[in-house]
Amino acid sequence: MSTARTPAASASVDDRSAGLQHWAPEDEAFWQSRGKATAWRTLVITTAALTTAFITWFAVSALVVRLPGVGFRLSTGQLFWLAAMPGLAGGTLRLVHMFLVPIFGTRAVVGWGTLSLLVPLVGWFHAVQDPTTPYWVLMVLAFLAGLGGGNFSSFMPSTSLFFPKRLQGTALAIQAGVGNFGVSVVQFVTPWIIGFALVGTLGGEPLTFTRPNGATSPMWLQNATLIWIPFVAIFGLAALLFLRSVPVRANFREQLDIFGNVHTWTMTSLYIMTFGAFSGLSATFPLLIRQIFGGLPGAPDPLAWAFYGPLVGSAIRVAAGPVSDRLGGARVTQVAGIGMVACAIGVTFFTGRDMANFPLFVALMLGLFFFAGIGNASTFKQMPMLFEPRQAGGVLGFTGAIAAYGPFLFGILFGWSFGATQSPNAVFYGLACFFAFNVALNWWLYARRNAPHPC
Repeated sequence: MSTARTPAASASVDDRSAGLQHWAPEDEAFWQSRGKATAWRTLVITTAALTTAFITWFAVSALVVRLPGVGFRLSTGQLFWLAAMPGLAGGTLRLVHMFLVPIFGTRAVVGWGTLSLLVPLVGWFHAVQDPTTPYWVLMVLAFLAGLGGGNFSSFMPSTSLFFPKRLQGTALAIQAGVGNFGVSVVQFVTPWIIGFALVGTLGGEPLTFTRPNGATSPMWLQNATLIWIPFVAIFGLAALLFLRSVPVRANFREQLDIFGNVHTWTMTSLYIMTFGAFSGLSATFPLLIRQIFGGLPGAPDPLAWAFYGPLVGSAIRVAAGPVSDRLGGARVTQVAGIGMVACAIGVTFFTGRDMANFPLFVALMLGLFFFAGIGNASTFKQMPMLFEPRQAGGVLGFTGAIAAYGPFLFGILFGWSFGATQSPNAVFYGLACFFAFNVALNWWLYARRNAPHPC
């Protein structure tokens, strides 16, 4: 366990009205008298804001499957690139966000980070109303959607500072799990909300959507982002008004000490296995369904099924947090990794273009989401046990940043695999090997009897 020194506390992070002069969650008397109420209020507001961040981040994955049907002339490769671009942005922006809370404080980072989501939401609202919108504009807007992905690596470390270690697994699982629901919410709500005029003529005119069988219907694709704009504004303002910042300060250079600790890198690999897979598959699941089963007799609507994956992964992440607090994160991660290996191998038997394969394909994909969700919770229990609080926050941010490249990498890899082999199986085989490596890594360092670093 790291013994690195926490930088000197400050009376305030943002300013005197926003900063807490004393914060000691491990002190039971302080926790019961003052800390608990502040911590849970912070969790509620930040979790609401994080949910809208995930909605914004994955809005593109829900939009891309509809764009060709309303007149956008985009190739399969371009569609996968659009789905991948928010992942590239999210991972890159998380590398910035991981440093922000010790510099600017919780209130400013959560408040302004949430309000920044208005830029891509308003941009997509306008862009999807015109099928002649240039592809490069769509790519820029897809990148800006990654602002939502970036927020995770400041919001989660911030929350970790407010809770004692014995509750961090639960608190972080609640925040990340409910936040992850944003992926499922946007994929579930989008097919419904684009079917009618949400705010009458104020929301713009519909486009004509043409289904594979030739049937047409009006579609208000702009509603997919319009509906979230007021929520983002409300939660962003609530953060600026009601959140406070703990007196933990560190400049950029001081925060670099986490990179000298080997556990930073091992936990990054484990979190790539879990959240990298969750985010990557969430972004590409609709396109996988469309590419494998689209055009077949009785072909499924991708968005009618894709939201189940993020829903399963998010729900089990919430439930797995208390279990990890009780049993230990490493043990739970071990079970999650083994399950992911089995599902990644199993799904390759059901990717042929035959509707008879569809139920088992979906079942095994949901299995991947299920075990990834468990691992998302358990790895976030491991990190606070391996590092002191300020470093743990930095590691949470960094691992989240690297794993956030999942949508980008999965989009590119699946696009390559379909182009080269007309099948996604090469990617799933590679994933199975990577998952197996991480199972061995976790067992050796953290989960086995007499492990050198049990957590």
